[in-house]
Amino acid sequence: GPTSSKTTPTPGSTTGPPLPSTSPTSSPTVTPASATSTGAHTSTGHPSTMPESASTWTSSVSPSTVTPTTSPYVTTSTGGVTRPSVIECCFLNETYYAPGELVYNGTHGDTCYYVNCSLKCELEFFNWSCPSTPSPTPHPSTSTSHESSTSSAPVSGVPGCPDLDPPRQVCNESWWMCNCTKATCKFNNTVELVKVKCEPPPMPTCANGLTPVRVQDPDKCCWHWECDCYCTGWGDPHYVTFDGLYYSYQGNCTYVLVEEISPKVDNFGVYVDNYHCDVNDEVSCPRTLIVRHETQEVLIKTVQMTPIRVQVQVNRQAVALPYTKFGLQVYESGINYMVDIPELGALVSYNGLSFSIRLPYRLFGNNTKGQCGTCTNSTLDDCVLPSGEGVDNCETAADYWVVSDPSKPRCPHTSFTTRRPATSPSAGTSSFPTKSCASPLCELIKDSLFAQCHALAPPQHYYEACLFDSCYVPGKNLECASLQTYAALCAQEGICVDWRNHTGGACPVTCPTHREYQACGPVLGRLAGPPTRLVEGCFCPEGTTSYAPGFDVCVDLCGCVGPDNVPREYGEHFEFDCKDCICLEGGSGIICKPKTCRPEPRLECEEDGTYPFTEVDPANTCCNLTSCKCNASLCREKPPMCSLGFQVKSEMVPGRCCPLYSCVPKGVCVLEHAEYQPGSPVYSSKCQNCVCTEHRNNATQLNVITCTHVPCNTSCSPGFELVDVPGECCKKCEQTHCIINRPGQQNLVLKPGDMKSDSLNNCTFFSCVKIHNQLISSVSNITCPDFDPSTCVQGSITLMPNGCCRKCVLRNETSAPCATIPVVREISHNGCTTLVSMNDCSGSCGTFAMYSAKAQALDHRCSCCKEQRTSQREVMLQCPDGGTLRHTYTHIDSCLCQDSLCELPTQRRARRSSPLGVAPGRG
Repeated sequence: GPTSSKTTPTPGSTTGPPLPSTSPTSSPTVTPASATSTGAHTSTGHPSTMPESASTWTSSVSPSTVTPTTSPYVTTSTGGVTRPSVIECCFLNETYYAPGELVYNGTHGDTCYYVNCSLKCELEFFNWSCPSTPSPTPHPSTSTSHESSTSSAPVSGVPGCPDLDPPRQVCNESWWMCNCTKATCKFNNTVELVKVKCEPPPMPTCANGLTPVRVQDPDKCCWHWECDCYCTGWGDPHYVTFDGLYYSYQGNCTYVLVEEISPKVDNFGVYVDNYHCDVNDEVSCPRTLIVRHETQEVLIKTVQMTPIRVQVQVNRQAVALPYTKFGLQVYESGINYMVDIPELGALVSYNGLSFSIRLPYRLFGNNTKGQCGTCTNSTLDDCVLPSGEGVDNCETAADYWVVSDPSKPRCPHTSFTTRRPATSPSAGTSSFPTKSCASPLCELIKDSLFAQCHALAPPQHYYEACLFDSCYVPGKNLECASLQTYAALCAQEGICVDWRNHTGGACPVTCPTHREYQACGPVLGRLAGPPTRLVEGCFCPEGTTSYAPGFDVCVDLCGCVGPDNVPREYGEHFEFDCKDCICLEGGSGIICKPKTCRPEPRLECEEDGTYPFTEVDPANTCCNLTSCKCNASLCREKPPMCSLGFQVKSEMVPGRCCPLYSCVPKGVCVLEHAEYQPGSPVYSSKCQNCVCTEHRNNATQLNVITCTHVPCNTSCSPGFELVDVPGECCKKCEQTHCIINRPGQQNLVLKPGDMKSDSLNNCTFFSCVKIHNQLISSVSNITCPDFDPSTCVQGSITLMPNGCCRKCVLRNETSAPCATIPVVREISHNGCTTLVSMNDCSGSCGTFAMYSAKAQALDHRCSCCKEQRTSQREVMLQCPDGGTLRHTYTHIDSCLCQDSLCELPTQRRARRSSPLGVAPGRG
């Protein structure tokens, strides 16, 4: 049946659904109905609100009496004062109702209701579940009597609306009610209701090219357009700011991507760690994306480039995905790793090649700083330094947003707050010359393949970035980052581009065997949003679905997935981790109980060295098996102490735990408490060389030592002789002669006191003397008097008795020596003649006879003055007929005494002749 409530309803009309109370549903103090919001239109598109209808009502005038009185003056929403024509006790929508009179009725969904004016002049609200078939609307009882009286002067009212729940004590206090109805307390429990009517605002154009999003107004009634803050970076690297401004920056440090200018969120920021990804050109690529929020710091690190492998850490500890803690979520969506902060509406993604940051304008508009810009829906103020100063380009500004990183000592430790002189690039930055490059991969961006994207976002920036990567990082297919980023931007707006199949395998994505690549799969996470939003990645094959977040399992039926990641059907029994399990629908899904094993008898291990050991039963891996195991460290018998040359041998006997010990030979020699290995020397005596052999003495079981006398010298070098040395094993060589080294000759050996001349030089003598038992050799040279062979008679030169100096018979100085004498002679030939100047040989040549002591006979020496050197010369002869005749003759150039046979005078005279040009000589 119907239920009754004496709370005051707040209808907007007589047919609208009633409200249970007048409690505010949002802020208790709002703009009055007479001054509804008409906020100015901005770049994010705020609408204006308009009142749809207005009505006023009042609660009971006098709760303590039922006597009707003259109703007070009522101010309507349109102004003016209205005096009631009849005296009633309930007032609603400018109408008075008598006690017990039906005010209005109707339905709201499955609920039927009506409002009645009570005998106490209070509006009573009744509601119940409507029957499935139409039923008569109940009416309140009409048995209440009506009393009327003449009107009297208006009574004084009370300030505010104290009879409301909760009471409103201040006039013109406003609050929002359901169905976007605004209530305002006027006076004396009079309430004005104004229903807000929303007009759809015009859609603005976002500077970053994205589609504006609808955002509900703070009053929860109307909505307006806003342009989300969207920043992305890719490649080596290229940036598009929150407001759509494109630039490239090759810094090799850690930088601020976004922070709040005026912090409203505790410890919020996004940062990027760049590194030089090519050794030829100093170009950089993003390596780690860092997201900070309150007490958590998320690091998404690229740990491998080919194929790309990413690791997620929270507060420097690796975590499994999906991760949810303290209002922050990290999960995978396609090829992207997402950091989602639902409280802020912030969404950050990274895939190893590119990153994106999406922030709601309502929370971050006009309040961001960093390399991603200012998020004002205008590119004019995106390039700003930390000090707030604007610069001409973002490449310059980006250098100032460096973050202190101990792992990069070459980078600045703090960001620059003021502009630095532009004399040289800072650490980590490089300037690049313009190159002209072409890449077939980059041409795909301008191809018809991306035609639908061109209308959404102009491709020029992505095309230029692609060419830049092709020029400065060749051979690494970094162009794929520009294609991927451009395709992802379009996929967010529902435009699918399956571009990887057109790269000839240059930009592959490798999926696990149980998943397949899709260029346009569903988005996961809070911002999955409309079904038009897409993302590329590895997805479950058609007909299957991912079981649940955190489970990398594709299933075709909704059942269970156990800890072994194997999908199970409802009702399926299986064994896992020595438990019998069943998959059930509802509850926790999988129910397991341990397997039962039969009890084992107590085992006693009596053999020395054995102990009980429990292990998995090979026949039943879920149960244990106890047996006696051997541990040699538990054996009580200890190894014996063996004598020198022997060692302990342990022998394991089959079926026995502890070893049997014995002393066996080591195969070594033993001498005087020392062991020697075979082949090593053994010291016994200084006059003997001993060695340990491989041969074994059968009696002692030790190896035999063999010795030989120390080898001694049996011969000495020339000049030395072997002599005995007391206390030594061998004789030693002692010097007995002097040894004189003569270059080019055999060494000379002399006894002490000997003297001998050099065989090649009689003027040099060698001697040997002994002084204080020391042999000393000396060399002496004889100095001869001056000797002139030209003063000697030819052939008379001999050596003195010392064999060194020369002596001779001096010749007669009055005789002229043999020499050339110039003469003039006539030469005739064939009747032609001429006078010629020529030389003759003439002079004394020292012919003599002397006694030779050596030969003990007379020695005869004969010498003639003869020509030594001649030459042929030509002359011109004068003929009788006046002509000339060329003629050659022999000319004497020099003369010399030459030995000749000493002949008898008769013989010499018989043989003497005077050839042409030679004068007769004298012997």
